[in-house]
Amino acid sequence: MNHDLSEAEAFFVRLKQQVIPEKVEVVIAPSFVVLPRAFELFREHPVQLAAQNMHQSVSGAFTGEVSAKMLKSIGIEMVIIGHSERRSLFNESHQVLAEKVDTALNSEMNIIFCVGEELEDRRNKNHFDTVQKQLSDSLFHLKSEEWKRIIIAYEPVWAIGTGETATPEQAQEMHEFIRRIITEKYSNEVGKKVSILYGGSVNPGNAKELFSRPDVDGGLVGGASLEVDSFMEIAHSFKEN
Repeated sequence: MNHDLSEAEAFFVRLKQQVIPEKVEVVIAPSFVVLPRAFELFREHPVQLAAQNMHQSVSGAFTGEVSAKMLKSIGIEMVIIGHSERRSLFNESHQVLAEKVDTALNSEMNIIFCVGEELEDRRNKNHFDTVQKQLSDSLFHLKSEEWKRIIIAYEPVWAIGTGETATPEQAQEMHEFIRRIITEKYSNEVGKKVSILYGGSVNPGNAKELFSRPDVDGGLVGGASLEVDSFMEIAHSFKEN
């Protein structure tokens, strides 16, 4: 919940002036109120747009919520589902997230689906079980062909906005685990093709090392994405790997 319309427009204009690295996909997820303006500005631009959330129902008496149909009507074809803040602050359950996933897929939207453990889970060595349950309860009912629209984002909750970051080794260990259980559930093809992003205090200082790991395909960038320079520095760190 950052950037009002004037701040967002300034960000968009500056971002449009940047050179997007070859073979790097850049997606931004502004707030709902500025998505229409973002779509206008990036209509003929390689930067893609995503919504931060959506409701699981097609329509109805859900005051304050936004549907997939509404997002599609303003040109938005990607949505973040299951962000840790939605889980913890708004009590979104595995079942609710599964319903959101189904609604998004039925609306032909692409999904960035977030998973990740709390600090207590990691201290108790339950982090693998926690992430596996998040995946199995919300995604493992899908058909193999539906995974072409799914991107996984691993965000250790203890590293979000805290300045703490999972080490590259910890990130790789979890990403490899995620890829393995998807492969075991579906196939080598699905497991190999799914993109797995790391989120959790990604910044220009640690991005290159994180992204150099074989199963870390990108980043879900938080605070460092609020300024164009730091965001683009992270994007360009792929070019060096």
